Amino acid sequence: MNGDKLKILLSNDDGVHAKGIRFLAAELRDIADIIIVAPDRNRSGASNSLTLEQPLRVNEIEPNVYSVQGTPTDCVHFALNELMKNDLPDLLLSGINHGANLGDDVLYSGTVAAAMEGHFLGVQSIALSLVGKVHFDMAARVAKRLVMQHQRFPIPTNRLINVNIPDVADDQGLELQVTRLGARHHAEPMLKQIDPRGHEIYWLGPPGKEQDAGVGTDFYAIEQGKVSMTPLQVDLTAHESLLTMEHWLKES
Repeated sequence: MNGDKLKILLSNDDGVHAKGIRFLAAELRDIADIIIVAPDRNRSGASNSLTLEQPLRVNEIEPNVYSVQGTPTDCVHFALNELMKNDLPDLLLSGINHGANLGDDVLYSGTVAAAMEGHFLGVQSIALSLVGKVHFDMAARVAKRLVMQHQRFPIPTNRLINVNIPDVADDQGLELQVTRLGARHHAEPMLKQIDPRGHEIYWLGPPGKEQDAGVGTDFYAIEQGKVSMTPLQVDLTAHESLLTMEHWLKES
């Protein structure tokens, strides 16, 4: 891989026209061949959902830019199993997300889900999020640093990587730190309202406050003004509980 121009697939959950993915593509085009496959509209919070009961409609809206009427996972599934099946990309980048994906957020995030689908399908994948909505140009430069590092020395672990970037103007001297996921308290209560026709409607409450945000977590790194890089594994098995469950089943 060293010295070769990479082929990179970009996706996201904010939509094909979102600022984050456009800044990312512009920053990487001098070092990589870029293909964008992203939802036709904002699909934040879609997690790993797939469209199963209707076909996917795909439009090439610009050369090598595809808009998909589906979820982030649909987009990556289509890209790797159909569009690029005979010439898989070297790397999948999902983002740059408009807002953080820290701690428990990864369970709901369409940004992380797109990267996870790439990981499932055998492509090294990185999810990228800006902890804010202003300095996408800076975040794209950080992403480029990671891509160039990967080009020189491929990521040494079979894991997808979740990256959160502070919303600051300048990336010079911005430190990257390997972290673990923190955790939030439960979400705030739902908001109940009455619509103009007198029907009850409900809005999801705001995310909970940080519960585990200590040293070593992604929350702490961002609080310290550092880029958080968390390797994620897909196996959700609680291996330490297997023996306990076996004993429980034998109780009478």
